[in-house]
Amino acid sequence: MNETRTTRETERHGPGTGLGAARALARLALLCIAGAVAAVVAGAGHGFILLLGLAGLGLAGAGLWWALAHRGFARLLGALLAIIAPVGVLVLYAVSGLWVVAVIALAAWTAALGCARSALRRLRKPHGMHTRTVRPPRRAVLIMNPKSGGGKVGRYGLVERAEALGARVILLDLDTDPDPVALARQAVAEGADLLGVAGGDGTQALVAGVAAEHGLPFMVVTAGTRNHFAMDLGLDRDDPASSLEALSDGVELRVDLGDISGRPFVNTASFGTYAHIVQNPDYRDAKAVTALDQLPDLLAGESSAELIVQTDEERLEAPQAVLVSNNPYARADPLTGGRRERLDTGALGVIAIRVGGAVQAAELALLGERASGITTLTSRSVVVESDEETIPVAVDGEALVLPAPVVCTIRPGALRVRVPRERPGAPYVAPTVDWYRVLRLAFDRSPHQHESHAPAAPSRDKNQEQSDD
Repeated sequence: MNETRTTRETERHGPGTGLGAARALARLALLCIAGAVAAVVAGAGHGFILLLGLAGLGLAGAGLWWALAHRGFARLLGALLAIIAPVGVLVLYAVSGLWVVAVIALAAWTAALGCARSALRRLRKPHGMHTRTVRPPRRAVLIMNPKSGGGKVGRYGLVERAEALGARVILLDLDTDPDPVALARQAVAEGADLLGVAGGDGTQALVAGVAAEHGLPFMVVTAGTRNHFAMDLGLDRDDPASSLEALSDGVELRVDLGDISGRPFVNTASFGTYAHIVQNPDYRDAKAVTALDQLPDLLAGESSAELIVQTDEERLEAPQAVLVSNNPYARADPLTGGRRERLDTGALGVIAIRVGGAVQAAELALLGERASGITTLTSRSVVVESDEETIPVAVDGEALVLPAPVVCTIRPGALRVRVPRERPGAPYVAPTVDWYRVLRLAFDRSPHQHESHAPAAPSRDKNQEQSDD
């Protein structure tokens, strides 16, 4: 039976769990740091130039902020600064003869990060979500969007392939504004024993809600554009047809389902800047132009209401952007794509961003997810309030306007998901490096005596399942 656990996986330090290798990697990471420091010390005679290099990176971040938060000449100046500053740093280092020092220090630091992350990975391996073997469905119904993902349904022959496996396919007629929820409910009334979707994450969430309501298994066909939910389920996003193998040789996962004011979501609910931008009817056809046009007013707070976010334990005042996710993302780096290690932790993830000006933008450029303008936490419920009666929200990429306050909750283990037995698996997400833990691992012979650990969850890969006999 699948059990809900926290996002922080159990760390084992017993025999045969790689503690020796982890300790060696931690020590190697510290040695690499020493090498980076030695390289910097070797160039200490040019300390002022080294500081100018750091200042240049900060200026690049500030320039990016000006380019996004202003229009006209200020935007042009910011864009030029964001480009010229890092180029200037490279030229400065080359002319002063510090480029060798910079390359050695950067290489040593990169190696240190790699070793530290490998060490932490050996202490806390991501456990695969619990699966069980199931019998093939008899009356599977798949709802397919023929235009999703640029026409993947037709390009990969998904209708014919699904019907050959015994499924009934409902093609959405987009000219008639179809209701996926109504179609799913009708399929259930007619005896469907599995519901599936070949389409975007928004459509997947709506049909998944119907499946969860009736206790039926749900199936994802990776025919969307980004396929975020499918990626975290470990499905093959490059070959949508491979998803159909779940109809003949599938296993079942129990995952959580997010809820926002009574509407299900499988990935995220976004508030603030992004949510306002996607409301614009021009966004779908000209995403970059629309975003650049609206960002200055949104970042200045002139065209968006002030938000207040209340979680189980914290209250966040006036964030510019808030991302509430069905299970937490492994890293809160706003510059890279997010991934979730698990979908069965029973908790929502919350990422709030507040950048007050060029200084904080520079800090964000230098520190990434460790910047003071980024807040990350988990909560079982999130309440978003506003000084206006309604709040724009982007739910799994779909633009909505909901009455305030907006309440987000999570339904642990509410959704049965059918996936192929053989699948690539969710990509590994490198953990954020905790240097204190790396230091203690390197020199403490008994780290397990100083840390408490929950009982270890069973570790299963894609070829280890429990029978449903």
